[in-house]
Amino acid sequence: MFRNQYDTDVTTWSPAGRLFQVEYAMEAVKQGAAAVGLRSTSHVVLATVNKAASDLSSHQRKVFKIDDHIGVAIAGLTADGRVLSRYLRNECINHAFVYESPLPVSRLVVRLADKAQVCTQRSWKRPFGVGLLVAGLDETGAHLYYNCPSGSYFEYQAFAIGSRSQAAKTFLERRFESFNTYSRDELIKDAIFAIKETLQGDKLTSSICTVAIVGQDEAFHMIDQKVIEEIINSMEIKEDAPADQAPLQEEDKGSEEAPMDI
Repeated sequence: MFRNQYDTDVTTWSPAGRLFQVEYAMEAVKQGAAAVGLRSTSHVVLATVNKAASDLSSHQRKVFKIDDHIGVAIAGLTADGRVLSRYLRNECINHAFVYESPLPVSRLVVRLADKAQVCTQRSWKRPFGVGLLVAGLDETGAHLYYNCPSGSYFEYQAFAIGSRSQAAKTFLERRFESFNTYSRDELIKDAIFAIKETLQGDKLTSSICTVAIVGQDEAFHMIDQKVIEEIINSMEIKEDAPADQAPLQEEDKGSEEAPMDI
């Protein structure tokens, strides 16, 4: 994907004021498996698609626990995400050792953004080709951040990254205003539904979906696969119900209109 003479080095500006190597790293995030995050006032849910590269291999992890109050979901180069996850764990451990208190989510996100930014300003480094959804809970409440390979970070009510994430974003944009009042189970259901939107026709099963949650009086952990399967089955039942009722409604309508046609 050689674009022009200005994309051979991460520190070389184009005449249009662009760093193409950074843009390529952001493109790597778009090519990764989809990841979704949602938050209410008390909980944050992360969900990812875990498709194996081959029928003979297992899938790679896309969700990592950083601390009891923080977890991340990644999209892009999994190896880069694993390295950054280890860096985040070390930051949380060091802060807890020195201050004997959990590291605030916003402070951790800033440190991660600073680390990513350095890679856009050193000719002997390359940008991290991974985007991270950081979910956490601290004294100020529940938080959901997105960290970009460029070193930028944003806080969201709900967000989706990765391949075909636009479908999930459209779904979340229609419902995000009510997320603050959602219960724990409602957040999980909407997260799974958003992940289903990114599959675009492929069947969603618990084997290709990972869901994690953190909240008040609930440390960050993965949701059991059986629970996910039950939620997926209940969603399919609700989708099939209107289709079964439609022919009956048409028959009733036809019987009512028949006398007027005579």
